[in-house]
Amino acid sequence: MVTSNMHKKVCLITGCSSGIGKVTARELAKLGATVVMVCRNRAKGEAAQVEIQEVSGNKRVDLIVADLAELSQVRRAASEFLQKYAQLHVLIHNAGAIHGERQVTSDGLEATFAANYLAPFLFTTLLLDVLKASAPARIINVSSDGHARGQLDFADLQGAHRYNFLKAYTQSKLAQIYFTYELADRLKSTGITVNTLHPGLVASNFNSGTRGIAHAVAAFIYFFTGISVEKGARTTLFLATKPSVEEVSGKYFVNCKPIPSSKLSYDVTIRQQLWAISEELIRQNELSRLVTEK
Repeated sequence: MVTSNMHKKVCLITGCSSGIGKVTARELAKLGATVVMVCRNRAKGEAAQVEIQEVSGNKRVDLIVADLAELSQVRRAASEFLQKYAQLHVLIHNAGAIHGERQVTSDGLEATFAANYLAPFLFTTLLLDVLKASAPARIINVSSDGHARGQLDFADLQGAHRYNFLKAYTQSKLAQIYFTYELADRLKSTGITVNTLHPGLVASNFNSGTRGIAHAVAAFIYFFTGISVEKGARTTLFLATKPSVEEVSGKYFVNCKPIPSSKLSYDVTIRQQLWAISEELIRQNELSRLVTEK
């Protein structure tokens, strides 16, 4: 699938017990990379880890178990990684969620927003020093073309007043795009690139968080029009491995090519406002955690 040599590279991938994340981890392991998988379910994660080790012949496939919708577990996952690894060359935010009904995490955050956007924001922040020390390094955010139907509702980012699962999902994916562009600007001249991508409509179990009619419709669409997980992983692997994009940053890719994202996604004022709000949410969460621990 890919031809680049990844020996001596350390890659961290979230959401890789199945689907395109698992394919990404497998192919990077085949190329000789040290792969650190971050998975929510221990049993599924361990099964995927063993399978990838056997298929790739690479035993350097590690597992960290964490539910990234919970910010405390994002912090723990980052701490576990940093205790064991002194380098990180490729950080892939692949984990994602969609919930048919509004769910709230222990942090009081809407679960789709927390898992799809705020977790990558915090995880990246916690790993930024090791990425800088490992440069050239790459950050890859797996978004969706659904971002084009999204719009940030700053008055109700958590969907507390009126929740709609599609609105929550497309908002979170647009937020990922904003995060990518703002981070790319902030990391200029550091040797770290930041890009985002739409993997395609992948036939996977991604819609497992939905129920009823929403689940049935999504399953029908995925089954009849969805591409394979192997095809869905191609752009992620391209961005993770190809020398041709080593210095490309702040771009949105589809089918391994940079294309314009939605017009709204280029609004610098909105993305900077989102960044400030994200920092404040994390600061409040950290203060709450410290108070609780006392």
